[in-house]
Amino acid sequence: MIEILSDYEMDKMRAAGKLTAVILSELRKAAKPGVSTKHLDDIAMQIIKEAGGSAPCVGYGNPPFPAAICTSVNDVVVHGIPSKHQILREGDIVTCDVVAELDGYMGDAARTFLVGEVDERTRLLVERTKEAFFKGLEKAQIGNRIGDISHAVQECAEGYGYGVVRELTGHGIGREMHQEPDVPNYGKAGRGPRIQKGMAFCIEPMINMGRRNVLLGDDGWAVCSADGLPTAHYENTIIMTENGPEMTTYEEGLNG
Repeated sequence: MIEILSDYEMDKMRAAGKLTAVILSELRKAAKPGVSTKHLDDIAMQIIKEAGGSAPCVGYGNPPFPAAICTSVNDVVVHGIPSKHQILREGDIVTCDVVAELDGYMGDAARTFLVGEVDERTRLLVERTKEAFFKGLEKAQIGNRIGDISHAVQECAEGYGYGVVRELTGHGIGREMHQEPDVPNYGKAGRGPRIQKGMAFCIEPMINMGRRNVLLGDDGWAVCSADGLPTAHYENTIIMTENGPEMTTYEEGLNG
């Protein structure tokens, strides 16, 4: 069942989204050569605690996820586990996927950060994954369908020759991290639930430089591109207001 939020609840979503945006802003500054992915997780956890929130990723799933955020480096699409042994190097890319709970509501967003100087092909992948998100966002309008978003993301990414990951999707969000509806990054326009005021969901293109195929790592969490090529991820939480879509986790100049 798709949850429909009241105006009061949407204000709660805005507050959780702002916290998520602040975290991503600090992670962008910290994602430098020589920094461990565990250090990035520590930064996120400290900000969440200081705000009086919680990190829903901790203990989530089976096996239980052991960290506050996901840190996915280079060919890891999603769900990379932060580690003090994984040190970022010049030319890497790292996706930080952050979920923050505040006063019972969630903010969820992801950014792929460039670590130092990154080669042009990889930089373009990151840039175009963000572009695919915004193409999808254009279709997030009251009266449209979820499939309109999905189709727009796929058309943009595949237009550049990239692989669109299909095993993982965007999702509804609110009082839980993952709710209905699923928001795939591929599909046909005119399909899926109709978008209405009060819905909240995450649009999150996960785009591979090469083929779309993925593999699950030995730790039971990290999902990697099957061909070992780089992959990028861009996500925001969206609430549907009477004036259209609002990104609770995006602030121009802060963490865009």
